[in-house]
Amino acid sequence: MCSRFLDSRTKCRTPTIFASFFFSLFLTSSAACFNVNCQVLEACTAATDCGPGLYCGNCPALGRTRPVCTRGQATIVTSLVNGLPFNKYTWIMTHNSFSIVDAPSLAGVQRLTFYNQEDTVTNQLRNGVRGLMLDMYDFENDIWLCHSFREQCFNFTAFQPAINTLREVEAFLTANPTEIITIVIEDYVRTPKGLINLFSNAGLDKYWFPVSDMPKKGEDWPTVTEMVQANRRLLVFTSDASKEAEEGIAYQWTYMIENESGDPGVQGGSCPHRKKSKPLTSRSASLFLQNYFPTYPVEADSCKEHSAPLADMVNTCYKAAGNMLPNFIAVNFYMRSDGGGVFDIVDKMNGHSLCGCNTVSACQEGAPFGSCKNITVPYTSPVTNTAGSFTGSVQFSRSASPALSPNCCFFVLFYFLLISVLLRL
Repeated sequence: MCSRFLDSRTKCRTPTIFASFFFSLFLTSSAACFNVNCQVLEACTAATDCGPGLYCGNCPALGRTRPVCTRGQATIVTSLVNGLPFNKYTWIMTHNSFSIVDAPSLAGVQRLTFYNQEDTVTNQLRNGVRGLMLDMYDFENDIWLCHSFREQCFNFTAFQPAINTLREVEAFLTANPTEIITIVIEDYVRTPKGLINLFSNAGLDKYWFPVSDMPKKGEDWPTVTEMVQANRRLLVFTSDASKEAEEGIAYQWTYMIENESGDPGVQGGSCPHRKKSKPLTSRSASLFLQNYFPTYPVEADSCKEHSAPLADMVNTCYKAAGNMLPNFIAVNFYMRSDGGGVFDIVDKMNGHSLCGCNTVSACQEGAPFGSCKNITVPYTSPVTNTAGSFTGSVQFSRSASPALSPNCCFFVLFYFLLISVLLRL
């Protein structure tokens, strides 16, 4: 059952206080590892202590203030299991990929909005993210990435022209000819042909997967090998149904089912479908996007959210979708966890789907389904084979320690202020 293959938690009960003492002593001694020798959950003092694909971080939201090596890069699953239909795989997607802490604001304007990620889109892709959620608006006689109020972009919620981020995507696809990227657009662009011209100007039309060849009745997608060979390595979906006929951009909910976003998507026990989406049990769409991020993003809490609660919600949505695993897991602050986080969860889902193993790193090429290598999970560095030029220790754009984040009271105050401003316009 899914609930078993995603449940990596174990209950350890030391029989005496002495056992607890010696266990603590052992953990203390593990701090002796250094110079890229430390593995997942081993104590560290700097990112350079940790092995490839790891960073040095902590999770005070779970009461864990001591830094340990934590996963920060994904397993490039196609390096282990290739040649299957695209819809058989699971990928990490970043929610509001453009909404980056410390991103410069417009000159002379103080930005007042939510933040959802901590590093550049280029770094997200280098760390194994393969899905981007982008909110696009008409703004400043251009198309911008922006948060909004009442479907409008304001100078204090704007981030940057969308073409800047799309050029990052183009550079990554050019440098990594076997990688496939999916972009989901929350679309408020009203400029005629605005979106398709935007992608063309960014040089992404050469990687475009045409909407005419997308499966519309729940059939399998082409294999990842076929998509790479044909150079159809960019999938783009829009929330605006009119764009499919007018601009050749796929309407998201024809091809994809999706659970509710925000708080309903993280509350345990149920997994409702998004109102625009078909029911999760529908088989007329072959891609499944699972949203897993709270309505109000808080950096310091995300390490807790990406631990046991994420595994529980994946199990819940798996059952709600009629035993269908998601193809995309959309999260905020994707690198933060208490150890393996979303990276371990995705490895387990891919292992279950692609080869019948408890993690994709146990898959054996050409072996019968269910024939698995005997490996320990997750206490060794993952097989990352990360695409791109990024090497060495994983780094946040800022410190990996939890940052101070606005709380819900701030957001409530912000929206009251925003409403009052709008009413005066």
